[in-house]
Amino acid sequence: MPVGSTPGRPRKVTGTRWWVAGLFLLPALVLLGSLVVYPIGYSVWRSLYDADGSGFVGLENYGDIFTNDATLTAVRNTAIWVAVAPALVTALGLIFAVLTERVRWGTAFKLIVFMPMAISMLAAGIIFRLVYEQDPDQGVANAIVTSVHDAFVDSSVYPKARPNAQASDLKPSGGGSFTSTGTVSPGTPALLPLVGIAPNKLPGTPEDAKAPRASDGSGITGTVWLDFKLGGGGTKGQVDPGEKALEGVKVEAVKDGKVVASAKSGADGTFSLPADADGAQLRLPGSNFAAAYNGIDWLGPTLVTPAIIGSYTWMWAGFAMVLIAAGLAGVDRNLLEAARVDGANEWQVFRRITVPLLAPVLVVVLVTLMINVMKVFDLVYIIAPQPSQDDANVLALQLFLSSFGGGGNYGVGSAIGVLLLLLVMPVMFVNLRRLRKERQR
Repeated sequence: MPVGSTPGRPRKVTGTRWWVAGLFLLPALVLLGSLVVYPIGYSVWRSLYDADGSGFVGLENYGDIFTNDATLTAVRNTAIWVAVAPALVTALGLIFAVLTERVRWGTAFKLIVFMPMAISMLAAGIIFRLVYEQDPDQGVANAIVTSVHDAFVDSSVYPKARPNAQASDLKPSGGGSFTSTGTVSPGTPALLPLVGIAPNKLPGTPEDAKAPRASDGSGITGTVWLDFKLGGGGTKGQVDPGEKALEGVKVEAVKDGKVVASAKSGADGTFSLPADADGAQLRLPGSNFAAAYNGIDWLGPTLVTPAIIGSYTWMWAGFAMVLIAAGLAGVDRNLLEAARVDGANEWQVFRRITVPLLAPVLVVVLVTLMINVMKVFDLVYIIAPQPSQDDANVLALQLFLSSFGGGGNYGVGSAIGVLLLLLVMPVMFVNLRRLRKERQR
């Protein structure tokens, strides 16, 4: 029997008395109690009282959560976040981790993808608030969208132009177009005066307009110009010196509702139509005056939540990639090679071998992100503009707004905090069970 041992009582493996272990654990227990246990207990107690804490209301605050429209929107958006964001980030992390093993500069790529993790939520929110700016000259997203759009669709040069009602017989004819009430004939020049644009706001360096020359009988000629000049003067409906030409305006000759000829005005505003236009009406299509395409309203009520989830994905895809890449490094390569030798293609190897072997890591990443998105606050608060903030609301933001953002109702705020705790607990329970199973192995 060892010296100092008590007969009949088994000696502990560590050989440490309980009070010594308790003494070492005391600082951690104090911190745990003051930073975790006490706030949870106080939040539960405070959620049972009214806004100022003077009256006991029982579960009334919890009832308000599910009857208030703003809170119901927050619950719905939080559910969308939990369902979409973790799965999207995990999928991208898996794709990046697998692809980086096959590229030459895989380490540099991992570094670039992981770099957003070094940026705070506040800074990321400011960055993406600028990325999603509506003005294409400021917002990167709409600058790309408008560039692609304009590559396939002709943009209007004069979106605010309109016919001079006092000097032109062009009348609105639907779809933003204007059609003349009379017909044209060879030998009689067609004058199409437009107004609605300041001469100094015309694009480029426009030339002075030229009066059309009478045709030789084989076609129709005319001029499209800005029937206005700085300082005033001149005769309405006539091409006066100093008035500017409108280049690139499309003119159509229409007979019985069908376009028989078309032309575009030149640099001096003049245009010519073939003899087929004889007896036709002239129409300026709405494409000449359509408002410029300004891209997508990313931060509007419809797309604000997907847009913010996109910014979250940008930040956390690197986190998922690093964890999954670490798990991928431990995968037995012999299994992958054996599958390839047996005739499996790369997709089959990925789906039937790689993903099942990475399942424990994928679960860790997915559960971690699910807990994380339930607490998302910074990105929504910063990116969503005030008009659409209610549409992007989440529970963490609603907690802040109810308690400190002007609501002043600490009872409802505490109830939302308890609700968030209850939502997180099942996910934490699943995570703990997984950890215990891994330890048993």
